[in-house]
Amino acid sequence: MFRLTIVFLVVAIVAAIFGFGGIAASAVGAAKIVFFIAVVLFIISLIMGGYKRS
Repeated sequence: MFRLTIVFLVVAIVAAIFGFGGIAASAVGAAKIVFFIAVVLFIISLIMGGYKRS
């Protein structure tokens, strides 16, 4: 999932270099969404892993 975030980030940077504001904003927005989903899933897996060991 972090790979997808990196892809969106690279697309946003390339689009910003070429001046495509709408495309860059969309890619950055998608990268943020994917990043936060990955962080939430990571935290959930840490919590669930902690309960399994107990």
